[in-house]
Amino acid sequence: MKADFTPLIVGLLVFFSSLISLRIGISVAIIEILLGAVSGNLGLKTEEWMLYLANFGGIILTFLAGAEIDTRLMRDKFKESFLIGAFSFLTPFIGAFLYTYYVIGWSLPASLIVATALSETSIAVVYSVLIETNLSKTEIGKLIMASTFITNMWVALTLSVIFIKPTLFTFIFIIVSIFVIILATRFSHQVFDNPKLKNKVIEPEIKYIFLLLLIFIYFANLGEGHAILPAFVLGLMMSKHFTETSGTKVVKNRLRTVSFAIITPLFFIVGGLKVSFPLIMSAFGLFIALFIIRQLMKFIGVYFLTKRYIPNGNIYTTLLMSTGLTFGLIASVFGLNSGFINQVCFDRCAYCECGDSNLCCTEMVYAASLGRYFRFGITKT
Repeated sequence: MKADFTPLIVGLLVFFSSLISLRIGISVAIIEILLGAVSGNLGLKTEEWMLYLANFGGIILTFLAGAEIDTRLMRDKFKESFLIGAFSFLTPFIGAFLYTYYVIGWSLPASLIVATALSETSIAVVYSVLIETNLSKTEIGKLIMASTFITNMWVALTLSVIFIKPTLFTFIFIIVSIFVIILATRFSHQVFDNPKLKNKVIEPEIKYIFLLLLIFIYFANLGEGHAILPAFVLGLMMSKHFTETSGTKVVKNRLRTVSFAIITPLFFIVGGLKVSFPLIMSAFGLFIALFIIRQLMKFIGVYFLTKRYIPNGNIYTTLLMSTGLTFGLIASVFGLNSGFINQVCFDRCAYCECGDSNLCCTEMVYAASLGRYFRFGITKT
């Protein structure tokens, strides 16, 4: 049997990312993306097992993000979260489309794909940063995650309406997703509250959640869709199960521990591995232009609304919602596979999503806004 050094290298990247994150105080997700990008350009290649686990890691993060949302707060703050999320999508979409279509003369499909890819806010990155900074329990943290979901809902709808041609399997995926969400919402207490299943070393509760997410992934692949939205909705609908008793809260914490140990790091490392530095440098001016347009339009779309609705955390929210990864990569990969964009264009979008956007914005969140955020006296709810 031939020795495969790739798992060893990935294990080292995961471990050293944690050490570096603890040392310098930057989100581990950002470190994993950067180390993945460096390793990929030094010759590390993705393998099939990495791609599947990375996809699964993104789905788990999305589910956990949904499970953190206070549904009562989301209902009470629906206007705020809807407006912030909608304009977080709309302004960069318009800006990127106008630049790529009218200024540099790309085709209409390519311009729409790039505009869609650069309009998202990564649920996975937002959730990871909020968890690491202990802000997921605050009212502002829950509002940010709700707004992020609204942004990505618009991204998914835009991608589906403009490009994806529904098939029978697409409808099967939708029906199965709705069916699973309804059943899980109504009957999951029979798993979480069953004394024969609770607090067992074999973790049947966590395996139950993994099974639900794997069902989403299978039928999403069958219908050429993606499991992110149903996973988030499932987490949102099951959030009450994780807040009812101390036992179910422990289940969520154990799920988070298992996921953050190895599964979700692969999501960020593989995201970094997709970036090619030589291709970035070959069209560096284009990358800078897209990066500036994306960040500027995100700022315009989010800042003024958050200044009105979240006056004590508007800068923090604006910068955090300027991060991107999950749906941006999904849209970029779809455009590449469908022939709407080429590899160079894909790398411009991927690097905006995976690298500088996350690095610059999240570092600014930590360095410039976090201390101010706490000094303003925002407390946990």
